[in-house]
Amino acid sequence: MNENESTYETCTINEIDPEAVAFVQKRALPVHTIERLSRLFSALSDPTRLKILHALTVTKELCVCDLAVLAELSVSAVSHQLRLLRDRDLVRARRDGRMVYYSLVDQHVADLMGTGVEHADEG
Repeated sequence: MNENESTYETCTINEIDPEAVAFVQKRALPVHTIERLSRLFSALSDPTRLKILHALTVTKELCVCDLAVLAELSVSAVSHQLRLLRDRDLVRARRDGRMVYYSLVDQHVADLMGTGVEHADEG
């Protein structure tokens, strides 16, 4: 951190802007939304899960075996990650005989991944 950055970390006086605080408080997210959002971002914090989600943004549907190859992990390890992604409502499973195929739950997940990639590539 350089000298200029450290001067912006904290205020030098303790003064609250009641109008700004009230404005934000009126628009505060409900607790259940904050909790779901926290679980969502937690799910996105793992490189393996990001590889899986990215693969599913590139193609509509992949089986566990395909995802294991792409993630360079065992089928068991990928299945574990897929279970977590299902629990967080990011992917869904479809059984076709003995095969299980995974896809993104909706376009929001693809949009989130796209925005995240754009932001990561800016730096």
